[in-house]
Amino acid sequence: MFDRDVVLREIGLTPVWRTRTATSIDVDIPPPLQTETDHSAPTESHEARAARIATLQWDELNADIAQCEACKLCQTRIKTVPGVGNRSPDWMVIGEGPGENEDRQGVPFVGRAGQLLDNMLAAAGKSRKESVFITNVVKCRPPGNRDPESDEIFACAPYLERQVALAQPKLLLALGKFAGQKLLATDATVGAMRATPGKRGDIPVVVTYHPSYLLRAPLEKAKAWDDLLTAHRLSETARD
Repeated sequence: MFDRDVVLREIGLTPVWRTRTATSIDVDIPPPLQTETDHSAPTESHEARAARIATLQWDELNADIAQCEACKLCQTRIKTVPGVGNRSPDWMVIGEGPGENEDRQGVPFVGRAGQLLDNMLAAAGKSRKESVFITNVVKCRPPGNRDPESDEIFACAPYLERQVALAQPKLLLALGKFAGQKLLATDATVGAMRATPGKRGDIPVVVTYHPSYLLRAPLEKAKAWDDLLTAHRLSETARD
C-alpha cells in the first residue's frame, strides 16, 4: 500500500515538492502536417472514415492523425498531439485537448498541469514511461485553450476509439468533464461521474478532476487522491 506522507507530498498537499528530474520518454510525435491538399479527392463520410481508422495500427494511426482535416482545428494547430507512453498500458489517461505547449511540442501534458499529472501518477505507482498511455479526446489544440466543441469531439472520436482498442488498458482514467462524458456517454457533471465509476465495454472508467483545475483549486487534490485509490483498486481487480 502507499505511504500516505509520500503521496500527499507528491500531489502537493504539503508545502514540500520533490524536485522533478528530466527523463527520456518514448514519444509518438507525428510528422509535420502537409500544407497541400488534393481538393479533387472525394470527401470521406464519417462512417467510412471511422471504419478505415478502426483497421489502423499504431504508426499508421499516428500518421493519419497528423494528416487529419476532419474538423476546423486543423486550420489553427501547429502540431497534432496523438499521445505518449506505453502502448500496452495498465492505465490509459485521457484529457480534454492539447494546450499551447502541447501544440508546439506534439506531446500531451508537458506544462504545469503535466508536471502535476506526473506527480499524481507517481504517487499511485505509475508513470507515462512504463505503465501509462496519455492522450486527449481531441488531438489538436482548440484556439485559446477553449473547451473542445461537440463537432470537434465527434470528428476525433474514431481516433480515441482505435487507441483504446489497440492499447487494451486495464483502466481508463478520464481527466475532466469532456473526457468523462465522452467515455461514459453521459452529460453528467464531474462530481456525479466521480461518485460512481463506470465502464466502457469491459474496461473500468474512473473520472477525476483535470490537473489544470487542481492547479486553480488545490484543496480538491485530496478528492483526486481518492479517485486514484479507486483507480488502483479497480485496475488491480482487473489484473486478477
